[in-house]
Amino acid sequence: MRWDASRPVPWRRLVKEWLIYAGIMTAVFALVMRDVDRLLPVLGGLLVSGPLYLLLGYVLAKLGYTRKTLADLRTPRATSSSSTSSTSADGAARPRPAPTRRTSSGGHRPKSKRR
Repeated sequence: MRWDASRPVPWRRLVKEWLIYAGIMTAVFALVMRDVDRLLPVLGGLLVSGPLYLLLGYVLAKLGYTRKTLADLRTPRATSSSSTSSTSADGAARPRPAPTRRTSSGGHRPKSKRR
């Protein structure tokens, strides 16, 4: 897609995602690294990742990239799993396929040889 300056940037979502990531990673690094002298540079790098993440999200949003939310991802799955196998996604009943040699209508047994 082309750059479009009029496309909106989801700043609130980008900041919220990065804050969740930074919080989880801070907790993980605090548990793994007990030495404070080794932890400070790692946390500094984590803080630097914030503006980089926001810049990348800005560029991608202006180029037209939008990720689906979790609710958007769940919605199609919920509607298709609730429908039965005999109905399609739009709710109309699917016609039965024509029987073949391998999928007979049932009740037919192989003929036995006459003695």
